[in-house]
Amino acid sequence: MESVDHLPQLSDISRSSLSFLGEKFQKRDDLLKAPDLVSQLQKQCSDLDQSLNDLNHTLEKSIVAFASHSERLGGLFDVINVKLTDLRSSTSISESFRDGKEGEELGRVKQILGDELPALAKEVARVETVRIYAETALKLDTLVGDIEDAVSSTMTGKLKKLPSGANSEETRLLAIKSLKLTEDILTSVAKSRPQWTRLVSAVDHRVDRALAVLRPQAIADHRALLASLGWPPSLSNLNSKNVNTGKSSVVLNPLFTMQGDLKNQYCENFLALCSLQELQSRRKSRQLEGHYREVAMRQPLWAIEELVNPISLASERHFKKWVEKPEFIFALVYKITRDFVDSMDELLQPLVDKARLVGYSCREEWISAMVTSLLMYLAKEIFPIYVGQLEEDGVTGVPLQARISWLHLIDLMISFDKRVQSLVADSGVLNSVRDDESFRRISSMAIFCDRPDWLELWAEIELGDTLNKLRPEMEDGRNWKMKVQGALLVSGSEGYKSPAIAGAVLRHLSAMIDRCRPLPSILLRARFIRLAGAPILREFLDCLLHKCQEAEGLTALADDDALIKVTNSINAARYCESVMKDWCEDLFFLEMTLDQDNEVGIGAGDNISGIGMNGGLRGGIFYEEIEKLEEFRKEWTEKISTVVLRGFDARCRDYMKNKKQWQEKGEEGWNVSKLFVGALDYLQGKISKLEEGLNEIDFVIAWRNLASAVDRLLFNGILMSNAKFYNGGVERFGGDSEVLFGVFGAWCLRPEGFFPKVSEGLKLLRMEEDQLKVGMEGGMERWLKEKRIRHLGVSEAEKIVKNRVFMS
Repeated sequence: MESVDHLPQLSDISRSSLSFLGEKFQKRDDLLKAPDLVSQLQKQCSDLDQSLNDLNHTLEKSIVAFASHSERLGGLFDVINVKLTDLRSSTSISESFRDGKEGEELGRVKQILGDELPALAKEVARVETVRIYAETALKLDTLVGDIEDAVSSTMTGKLKKLPSGANSEETRLLAIKSLKLTEDILTSVAKSRPQWTRLVSAVDHRVDRALAVLRPQAIADHRALLASLGWPPSLSNLNSKNVNTGKSSVVLNPLFTMQGDLKNQYCENFLALCSLQELQSRRKSRQLEGHYREVAMRQPLWAIEELVNPISLASERHFKKWVEKPEFIFALVYKITRDFVDSMDELLQPLVDKARLVGYSCREEWISAMVTSLLMYLAKEIFPIYVGQLEEDGVTGVPLQARISWLHLIDLMISFDKRVQSLVADSGVLNSVRDDESFRRISSMAIFCDRPDWLELWAEIELGDTLNKLRPEMEDGRNWKMKVQGALLVSGSEGYKSPAIAGAVLRHLSAMIDRCRPLPSILLRARFIRLAGAPILREFLDCLLHKCQEAEGLTALADDDALIKVTNSINAARYCESVMKDWCEDLFFLEMTLDQDNEVGIGAGDNISGIGMNGGLRGGIFYEEIEKLEEFRKEWTEKISTVVLRGFDARCRDYMKNKKQWQEKGEEGWNVSKLFVGALDYLQGKISKLEEGLNEIDFVIAWRNLASAVDRLLFNGILMSNAKFYNGGVERFGGDSEVLFGVFGAWCLRPEGFFPKVSEGLKLLRMEEDQLKVGMEGGMERWLKEKRIRHLGVSEAEKIVKNRVFMS
């Protein structure tokens, strides 16, 4: 009786073989198909044997070719040895010099040193290069062959070179190891032998073909492994109520519950995927050397994406029920992100570090991938609905409910981003200096980066909402009478005497700017502020201008009430201007200015600091508005001074027309002319009223402008009027001038310095006759400089001197 082969023990059969048999023989009837299966397997083995024979034949040919090449190299080395021997024998030439054969031997030496030796060195270098090239090519060919064998093995499930117990995961790791060794050699060649581009290109082509098979297969295996782990976890027990309140039952994390071989298998698969990505990163870094490689280098972590994609698809089934309640969508995404983030740090981060993926944080990659999935759903499903609601009533205006829904959605996005950033910051990976590119990956507001039209729509809604709140406050007269209260927006603002409406405008503007701070792009933030923030300042400036024009039209600013309205508007403009300048020095706004400079380019003569000669922030985000506020303030400050000057001129007209008074002494018991008293009283009253109403800075500008104008008025009306000045008239004019200076003495130490023409004209009138004769007879210009009279021209001085009358 023939011996029967015993079946092998179950423990001796490999895991892959058991899996294969389990798939093929699930039922008893499947045993009938065993002969066909055996025939099929025998045919596959025969085909593989034939392929192996072909490969062995190719290898033999390569070895024969290499042996032939080595023989040629050996021959070249023999030639080199002969030439070196000849060179050694030539050292005996020095002896021949002593024998009188210098000429012939010297020529031979020159030939060897000048021609043969350089040629020999060049030949040696060429041979060495050929040797290195051949060794490198053979090494790369061997490695790439191993890679292709391993890739083929992972597809067929069988490779004779590997031990019988090796599985596909081990085969993949071997392939990755060979890929890394190949990349090391290619990197070295690219740096040391950049001319070997064809060799590098040929190897890259074969490696790319291998990776085109290896990566999809690794990802497919990873997905199958995740499914066997029970990923994604079930979200069926979640509903809008418990998601929004945060009291839902805890969702089990399969990454924490897996154990034993399953855990080891997942970790090996995760590590293989990370190693493939690290290899891909190195290859891109080499291939994109010098071509803005940083832009293309950053990619999401593949293994984390495979975790997020299925859970994102599972979440969308809930999202569709909550289109009208987007707060539930944000709450669910945040809950999932938060519940699984710890497993990223504890379980997966060590594997990423082991794969040497530099610059990757599993926590940040998980959060980024979850935010990206939310972003895609918002862009695809939510925002189009909200935009459609806004467009429905485009003819009659934006409907109130649609506008409220839009602003509510923005509020949810801002709140969500803050909570997500706190999750990132918990691991300390968020830099103190915010990088816009990194910030964009964890911000739902990044949706506006790809849709600037939605940003413009948002800015329009925000502007309309803010103006609707602000206009009633601007129409409330009490806000123009009360001063700014509460927290001061600028240091020293108690001196601005600004009405409360200015503080309200800046508070609304500040709140709007705060809403755009989460935007992950400097250009987007600048665009939003220009669209929504700047019009608020322009609206307020129009309101100030309307107030001033209304007061001017009613009373020509002659009464105190009209003056108070104008001074309030000037104070409000000064306060807003100062706050805007302070804001423009903040880093948040400086970044926008610098970014604009980088976009446009800075010329050689440009002011790089952004500070204009007048102290304004040139190029700042609010530069145009600051400039308009400054122009408004200067214009109406000058108008106030002009109005006061006009009233002063009307009250002292008789005083200036009375030329006879300069020929006689002043009235008994009066130290000032009676006709001048009313004008001085008016002037002092108006300046006091301006001091009470205007802010400190603009008040100084106003009274100095007024002093200069009064100086010109009195100088032209009295000293240039051809009036004759006797001794008594000089004394009288001096007394009037001292009283005039006294009016301004409350606001400066030397008031006469602000009346240069009157003061110097009076100085000439008080000089002795002999002194004036010296000036008239000599050079008047030189004499005026000697007397330190700098504000009077020669003709003006001569006219005053001629009108001075001395009595004998």
